[in-house]
Amino acid sequence: MATNDKAYVYVGLAGETAPGRVVKSGLYRMAADGDRWQPLTRGLPEAPAIRAIMTHPKDPATVYVGTQQGPYRSTDHGEHWERLPIRDHGLPVWSLAFDPRNAKVMYAGYENCEVFRTDDGGDHWEQLPVTVRFPEITVARGANPAKRILELTVNPADSDEIYGAIEVGGIIRSLDGGETWDNMSHGQYLNDDTVDMHGVLVGRWRPGTVFAIARAGLFTSTNRGEHWTTARLEALNAKGQTYCRDIREVPGDPKTMWIAAGANFQSDLGALFKSGDGGSTWARADMGVKPQTTMFGLAFDERQPRRMFCATTGGEVFASQDGGETWADRPLPDGATQVYALACA
Repeated sequence: MATNDKAYVYVGLAGETAPGRVVKSGLYRMAADGDRWQPLTRGLPEAPAIRAIMTHPKDPATVYVGTQQGPYRSTDHGEHWERLPIRDHGLPVWSLAFDPRNAKVMYAGYENCEVFRTDDGGDHWEQLPVTVRFPEITVARGANPAKRILELTVNPADSDEIYGAIEVGGIIRSLDGGETWDNMSHGQYLNDDTVDMHGVLVGRWRPGTVFAIARAGLFTSTNRGEHWTTARLEALNAKGQTYCRDIREVPGDPKTMWIAAGANFQSDLGALFKSGDGGSTWARADMGVKPQTTMFGLAFDERQPRRMFCATTGGEVFASQDGGETWADRPLPDGATQVYALACA
């Protein structure tokens, strides 16, 4: 276990894998109470595209990142990195998740809807069978058929209950630890907005409640994903929708939740939404600053939950020491854009 009590913020740069999309690279670290960013490179692949960052729940010095060449691990706050033994098959890692009840159990979500599991903290991995079939709309002309798993989450009360957010495809669920999966996004779709999922969260405040964020906004289920309803968020684009990219509960306070959002994937508007009643109602937060690009990530210092951070795809990072009441700029170095991952520990 780490003896250094210092907390750090980590930001990863990446991009979409569809042809013609911009892909940035790099991993940066800043002391949580500081204002200077340091690039991290030692042991990582050349030009690392970082789409997922996960810190160990019991050892803040241990950090995992997902790259275009698989997952990597650091045991010294990112100073040095080692590649974890998953066979590199040319597909990038998009998500990482711990089992909240057993930190040795982890999951990695890949492009093309692949899920890998480890039971020993990352030293050995096995691929889980994911045979879900998606609505035809997700392979229509102009849609992205890659089926990236943008987020995986495990129910804190039941380690066998796992959810995945698929871009573009909807929500998948397993009730047996990942051995079998079901598509939880059945329905008649006029377009792929409502199944272009970016995140999924199992709520701690109300058992059975699941939140899913998408290109079309926020959706909630009170029966473990069997049925979904649209949540009311202030519309930020001409479609009357809100592009949501991240959703988090405040550590130790599951009634308080935040969403990172914007007008579209690439827009000149970034926004945060906050709920103080476990996700029943939401209001747009007045940050006192105006982010110039879509908000892509949220992170909390688990040991000091009122210390929080948010980041936009354009490389803007904002820090709050008072639970989101006031914010200060912590911008990344010039040219560091396409933020895809954010974490703090």
